[in-house]
Amino acid sequence: MSTFAIHVTEWKRPFLVRNFPDRCFHFLPKHLSEHDIERIWKPRILQRTCELLVWGPALPPPLAAIAKERNLPVWFLEDGFLRSMRPSASRTPPLSLILDSRTPYFDCRRPSDLEVLLSTYDFEADAVLMERARAGIAVLLDSGISKYNGVPKRTAEEVYGAKTRKRVLVVGQVEDDASIRYGCPSPMTNNDLVRLAAAEQPEAQILYKPHPDVLSRVRPARSDPAEVAHLCEVITESLPLAEALRTVDHVYTITSLAGFEALLRRIRVTTAGSPFYAGWGLTDDRQPNPRRDRSLSLEALFAGAYLSYPRYFDPVTGEEASFEAIVAAIKRQLEKPDARHPSRPAWHPWGPYGFLGWRHLLTAIVAPAIRLAGNDRDVEDFRADPIVFFRSLSDRRLRLIGRILYPFE
Repeated sequence: MSTFAIHVTEWKRPFLVRNFPDRCFHFLPKHLSEHDIERIWKPRILQRTCELLVWGPALPPPLAAIAKERNLPVWFLEDGFLRSMRPSASRTPPLSLILDSRTPYFDCRRPSDLEVLLSTYDFEADAVLMERARAGIAVLLDSGISKYNGVPKRTAEEVYGAKTRKRVLVVGQVEDDASIRYGCPSPMTNNDLVRLAAAEQPEAQILYKPHPDVLSRVRPARSDPAEVAHLCEVITESLPLAEALRTVDHVYTITSLAGFEALLRRIRVTTAGSPFYAGWGLTDDRQPNPRRDRSLSLEALFAGAYLSYPRYFDPVTGEEASFEAIVAAIKRQLEKPDARHPSRPAWHPWGPYGFLGWRHLLTAIVAPAIRLAGNDRDVEDFRADPIVFFRSLSDRRLRLIGRILYPFE
């Protein structure tokens, strides 16, 4: 069957082809006009037995109309809950992926495959799955493995100070992220969340940890932490999530996966939005979801979300793997931190990097300009592969500059 993939950036395409060898991919350009869809892609879609795969929360309306008219299968693709061996995912292939036939897992407006699974499956009757869940929770807690992973450079005590009272962690998110737009029906900002925690926990130490992508300027901040600094301690130092949670008694979040990881550690969690783990009797929910009318044990929720729902892939071969195998691979990498750094383009005496590879010298000149115009992750992506970086930009003028600096072959 042909798979027409939408909103898949160029660097993601090779690992999708590798991970799904049974699919024949046709990648639509990232920036596509309705005219191009109608003139070029609609005829190609209609002449094949095919499916549509979209990275993100929604198909472009013309493609959604075609899918509805022809009753085409549509898959929503997202990173899984164990994403990367590195704290910054950047352009590394994900260790797990989620394909949902209904809607992305973070969309609380309608049931996803995950929500249906959690609503209907008899977890307690599946003794093997529940034993795997208990063992899986234990290994994650023992190893400190999270969605993104890194070796802790400082401890919670060094960053937070000595613990003298109840400790509340407010988990900041990227406020224009789809997980909030689709998972929090009532508007809520990070600063609103800090104010809520401070009002409800007046005797506690309130720690506010802005999202790492906001701190590193990878993603924009919509609310200024300085406006709530009188209510909390703003934590700007990097801490792996497991260490950030270690001394915490209560977590406030909008929809962050950090809330679920806090649940695994038996920490009380207040959700201001409606993430996938809310509504099952385990969290203090401020936006009820009437569809979720069943109580689940923590092990059942973990079994559904981490064992049954995602698909895991070997980081070397791309072949499907088990949750347990991926956790073991992450543990091995964490024990060898020097092996986790991304590779740079190999030097060649000719080709797109110029005679005797002289264009590699441009990196030191161009990187500061990219940091000034963009952010730290842009620089990381540029250093990893300048040609692919420029080719994937949406601005045609910048792509032209990239072609002049690094002629593509």
